[in-house]
Amino acid sequence: MRTTGRRIGWFRAGVLAALATAILASSCGPSAGSSRRAELSASRAVTFRSVDGVRLSGRLFGSGTDGVVLSHMLPADQSSWWDFARKLADRGYLVLTYDFRGYCPGGDAGCSQGSKDVAAIWQDVIGAIRFLRSQGAHRIELVGASMGGTASLVAASRPGTDVAAVVTLSAPTSIEGLTADESVLTNVSAAKLFVAGNSDPTGSAQAAQQLYDESPPPKRVEIVTSPDHGTDLLSGNQAGIVQTLIFNYLDQYSGV
Repeated sequence: MRTTGRRIGWFRAGVLAALATAILASSCGPSAGSSRRAELSASRAVTFRSVDGVRLSGRLFGSGTDGVVLSHMLPADQSSWWDFARKLADRGYLVLTYDFRGYCPGGDAGCSQGSKDVAAIWQDVIGAIRFLRSQGAHRIELVGASMGGTASLVAASRPGTDVAAVVTLSAPTSIEGLTADESVLTNVSAAKLFVAGNSDPTGSAQAAQQLYDESPPPKRVEIVTSPDHGTDLLSGNQAGIVQTLIFNYLDQYSGV
């Protein structure tokens, strides 16, 4: 009985210690809510239309004449970019995040019209480019996660798009009818940075290398030691490296 009593005492002590640690952490560290409020305080809600007329919801961060369009991945929405968007805005960029057609997370994350149609989202990217130009951006750069990266490449290949640089995070060469093959990439004259994790189970490292191989210069490929995919690369084990890669590449081709 004494042994059992000691074990119960140790168990209770462990539970109390764990609770104390959790309370201390919550009182000392910033909450998710306060972090989100800080992100939103640096932005404003906007709406614009895709090139084929679908009404899209977004948020605009920062100011200036150098614009960056941030396009989200398949299982996410524009909110996955907000922390990074604020960092770009602090560096002097005018930054647009938005929900692709058919994505309606609601609340501060907005609600875009239309039905989900991955094959058509490159038209949303072009709408985002035009909107940033209407807000005073003279030079545009595109950053896309997964399908958002593929869509950015397709958009950049279209006549008259005129973007300075495209950065992709874990972009596939093809997804649900959206394809960035050699015939598309040949027409992307913008500078291109392809980033992927070496152990991403989706095979994004191989896709990044293929996109690099089939693209004209200027171009660069960076395979980092990570299993993360898309915007998860910005918060995973290689977050500092990936963010610095993007910052430096955008700065290289911008006026900031």
